[in-house]
Amino acid sequence: VQLQASGGGLVQAGGSLRLSCAASGRTMSGYAVAWFRQAPGKEREFIAAISSGSPVYGDSMSGRFTISRDDAKNTVYLQMNNLKPEDTAVYFCAVRPFSVIHRTARSYNIWGQGTQVTVSS
Repeated sequence: VQLQASGGGLVQAGGSLRLSCAASGRTMSGYAVAWFRQAPGKEREFIAAISSGSPVYGDSMSGRFTISRDDAKNTVYLQMNNLKPEDTAVYFCAVRPFSVIHRTARSYNIWGQGTQVTVSS
């Protein structure tokens, strides 16, 4: 499977963006799909993941970020609201060929190319 992340861009503080992670090659149905982000000089940070059950969010991520999936479109989304300058980062989606969700980046073996999100103050 290959992943294509899109939807990033420049937005003012308080604005919203919806990121998409589209898979090709095979279905992601039943697999855990996650969003991470990485700011310059910082480690990759877990945002959220979704499998067949309830989604899981990283610390302080729920409330402003919502992950969802559309298996018919083989796509996972990340809705981001009330964005802040500290949300500026490259956002990555990743998939692991199991249904169990993990919060660590090393647990995911297939990654998209990343999409830049820049939030201006």
